[in-house]
Amino acid sequence: MNTINFKTGIVAVAFIFFGITTSTAQSRGDKKPKKATYEQLLEKMDADEDGMLSEEEVKGRLKEQFSTIDTDEDGFISEEEFDNAPKPKRRGKKEN
Repeated sequence: MNTINFKTGIVAVAFIFFGITTSTAQSRGDKKPKKATYEQLLEKMDADEDGMLSEEEVKGRLKEQFSTIDTDEDGFISEEEFDNAPKPKRRGKKEN
């Protein structure tokens, strides 16, 4: 009787472990991040709340490519310029 309960417990633990590892692996899938909308960028970066994104306000890749995106060279990125901006090059996977 004890042997049956022990075996049943081992099988139950194995199923639980399998379920946890499967759900964790699925949640870390290679999903592409969605491109932020212009409105979302305004909410995050428009520090002076003037409805425009200047080079001083933007961060990251947007700041690195500001002069390329600001095609009319007025010092701000408009929604049209943002929508027409070249897609950033994909970065390689990090090596451990």
